[in-house]
Amino acid sequence: MTKRIQVVSGAVLAVAVAIGFYFFNARWLSPAPRQVKAAVNYPIAPDFSVTDINGARLALADYKGKVVLLDFWATWCGPCRIEIPWFVQLQQKYRDQGFEVVGVAMEDTPEAVNEFYQQFHLNYPVALGDSQVAARYGGIGGLPTSFLIGRDGRVYSEHTGTTSSEVFEGEIQQLLSGKPGVELASFSPVGDPQEIDIGTPEEANPDVPGVDISKLSPAELADFKKQLDQTKCSCGCKFTVLQCRKVDTACSTSRQMAREALKQFQASKGKDVKPAT
Repeated sequence: MTKRIQVVSGAVLAVAVAIGFYFFNARWLSPAPRQVKAAVNYPIAPDFSVTDINGARLALADYKGKVVLLDFWATWCGPCRIEIPWFVQLQQKYRDQGFEVVGVAMEDTPEAVNEFYQQFHLNYPVALGDSQVAARYGGIGGLPTSFLIGRDGRVYSEHTGTTSSEVFEGEIQQLLSGKPGVELASFSPVGDPQEIDIGTPEEANPDVPGVDISKLSPAELADFKKQLDQTKCSCGCKFTVLQCRKVDTACSTSRQMAREALKQFQASKGKDVKPAT
């Protein structure tokens, strides 16, 4: 009888220990729930309005609530010719889900763009761009440069140079799952992430591209430009800061130098200073 009691007691103890380990594991050793990444405040895509090659108005605002691949390209650009057939396929595949490609041809002629449009059977709108449109997107340093814009109107990724169709498609699929007006905090770039430097409407000006000079009077602007034209740019271009801003609007070095110079210039004049970004 004593031996039976010992066996039963041992069995009960073993069960109790097993149950204890089960709850211990469930409480302390199970993986922590996945933390949802906080919103990172992707920049709002600057709006613009141009005329497409068919003479119709093309405005980014007309695509509100859709996922947009905004492609800056040129007919003479070899990498652009590689990517564009992919964009035609992506447009065909995802158009009904709320996806649109918008092409902006840079440094090109209407004749060349029209011929290219027909030859490559483009199925999305294309317009001729200019320095004002490029400046709104921080200056276009190379072609092709593409921006992927979510349903909420924010720029989620930027790609310069030839990018694989798999990268574009992976990011498009993520953005299609988003909702209009809601930032997609879970977005994860498929390709190599690039810093997105989007300008403001005030920075899209011909005097000092990439710098908000809207608070300067005509006389102050003249003095500020003179100051920039007396300062050498440190990017290695051998231009002054002002010359570099006009020749290469995508140069981050001259842009930052000009913004810092503006900050100091405004402080010396007792004006409100907008922090450089």
